[in-house]
Amino acid sequence: MNILVLNGSPAGENSITLQTVNYIKKNYPCNEYEVLHVGQQIRRYEKDFAEAKKALECADLILFAYPVYTFLVPAQLHRFIELIKENDVALQGKYASQITTSKHFYDTTAHRFIRDNCMDLGLKVIEGLSADMEDLLKMQGKKDAILYFRHLLYAVQHDLAEKALPVSETKKDLEMASAPKHHPTKKNRKRIVIVADLSEEDQRLKAMIDRFQQRSVYRSEIVNIHQFPFQGGCLGCFHCAADGKCIYKDRFDDFLREKIQTADATVYAFSIKDHSMGYRFKLFDDRQFCNGHRTVTLGKPVGYLVDGEISKEENLRTVIEARAQVGGNPLAGIACDEYDVDRSIDQMAAELHYSLNNNYTQPANFYGVGGMKIFRDLIWQMQGLMREDHRFYKEHGFYDFPQKKMGTILAMYLVGGLMHNEKLKKKIGDNMTKEMLKPYRKIVEHMELS
Repeated sequence: MNILVLNGSPAGENSITLQTVNYIKKNYPCNEYEVLHVGQQIRRYEKDFAEAKKALECADLILFAYPVYTFLVPAQLHRFIELIKENDVALQGKYASQITTSKHFYDTTAHRFIRDNCMDLGLKVIEGLSADMEDLLKMQGKKDAILYFRHLLYAVQHDLAEKALPVSETKKDLEMASAPKHHPTKKNRKRIVIVADLSEEDQRLKAMIDRFQQRSVYRSEIVNIHQFPFQGGCLGCFHCAADGKCIYKDRFDDFLREKIQTADATVYAFSIKDHSMGYRFKLFDDRQFCNGHRTVTLGKPVGYLVDGEISKEENLRTVIEARAQVGGNPLAGIACDEYDVDRSIDQMAAELHYSLNNNYTQPANFYGVGGMKIFRDLIWQMQGLMREDHRFYKEHGFYDFPQKKMGTILAMYLVGGLMHNEKLKKKIGDNMTKEMLKPYRKIVEHMELS
């Protein structure tokens, strides 16, 4: 596969993000790679775009690699995207993905910006990798980079990318005959629970669930919360903080733990109501406070079956992504009946099965990192009351307080002092960037192939 890397960093070869790309390249040398330093050489491409146009049109996969700058991409990469559009580059049907490094401050909006522009260009978009700046120096970060790229190759091979939506296309009916039944085998003993808000009127949603079950190679069962006898919504009374038992006597806490949380994966099915998942699902979510702030389904993938025009509900899409991120659940996708419903369901099922078979979890982005830091501080302060939460957070290493990293803090004081000395500052020049890159380049140069 011909992979074109668009390095959007103004630092060019000295980009930390590019080191992650180099690490991947050494693991997967069978692909053809070409790197354009578009961030560093933007003035050159403004004068003559012919070389870049040829490289773009010859690529099978376009990989955007850049540091997140102030909510979005660096201005130089932003300009390069404008040049792609101004020069009418033919990219329809090609694949695109992205790799970023940041401290996860609004990496979500940067990724969404690239996604939306790729959609403008007719590209097929595959979920990107949002890495911390120091991830490549850690075992988990290196593993995440390889798992991301392995999934990227799988998505290209099976055409599991998000495609631009045709403007003229309207809601399609399901063609159930085209979905052959998959019977779970002895090897596939994992169980998927489909949590649905399903009334008798929701026939389209029922048809979507039927198709998903036909496409699934795993056992699945429907849990219809529309029929659960809720006595009421969460009261915020904290009676469950000590033992996890809700003050209501409807046994929802037992129902949740025995019927839903024992599954290996969860699919949520609902019809859009009032710009949300509806009252019953909000009731369901609020009553899960019997778990406190523990992400008890950590690592278990989730998918969504949605009846309605999800493209018009940006806030709902954000809630769905943030819900998965904070819970530590790999998001297999949102299957919607708005456009090409058959393919949408089949694609989500394939992604869900990939996550289950490969234990694939996307690294957390701003929603996950920021949300967990808020809960981290909250549980630390309330550990005397929320003892089960406190135990859970300790066991999973969520108490990653930066105040404890005294070595890093002292090193930054030393560097800051040096940079305030004008003579030393001139002497150091560009060497600081090179020194910062040394540990990353060492990882790439001395890596062992996985």
